[in-house]
Amino acid sequence: MQLRTQTWGEGDRLALLVHGIMSDHRTWRRVGPALAGRGYRVVAVDLRGHGASGRGEYGPELFADDLVETLPVGAELAVGHSLGGLTLSLAVERLKPARAVFSDPAWHLAAGFGPELFADFKTAGRERIRAMNPRWDEEDVDVELSTLAVWDEATALGLAALAGRDLLPAAPVVPSLVQLADPSFLVSPERAALLAERGFEVRTVAGAGHTIHRDDFDGFMASLEGWI
Repeated sequence: MQLRTQTWGEGDRLALLVHGIMSDHRTWRRVGPALAGRGYRVVAVDLRGHGASGRGEYGPELFADDLVETLPVGAELAVGHSLGGLTLSLAVERLKPARAVFSDPAWHLAAGFGPELFADFKTAGRERIRAMNPRWDEEDVDVELSTLAVWDEATALGLAALAGRDLLPAAPVVPSLVQLADPSFLVSPERAALLAERGFEVRTVAGAGHTIHRDDFDGFMASLEGWI
């Protein structure tokens, strides 16, 4: 599937951004322009079932195949958040970026994970979103409401089979940073240590929630130093 994309900047270097579940390219509203200001041409996708991209069957492998179908090979940088981190890890060998950043990636969904919990969030109102994300700017709350309105909640059902599975990569395909929330509910300290042993650089953004780039934009950018 050819995905809908958003581009910022006209730099000589290419950066790719892949959002998490329930979101779309608008989650990167500050990151895209910031990377463009550092000389990148930044391309962000809407995964299938999200934003303005098409609908269909859902599953991590399909999400990854769509990235390969849509995005150019050999970017300088690729960043994936949450589901986008899992998706990027399944596509990185084919996309061949010079460097990859996995921001609080969904490499472990706890046993008993209920996709209906995600589906229920489709109807979340402003107060619920704000209460769950007290550090977000009001504009990010607006974006979340807009992205939920066009999100196909059936995408969550495609993740049900992953519950309880160990999805941590055996080794980085390209030089890779794993950026963690504090605490991360997806990557435990034990799994973070294992990733470091496997050759990933692991950094934690102190005090940041799961959506690090919206919870602490400055901390998110500072954590990328040396990688961008």
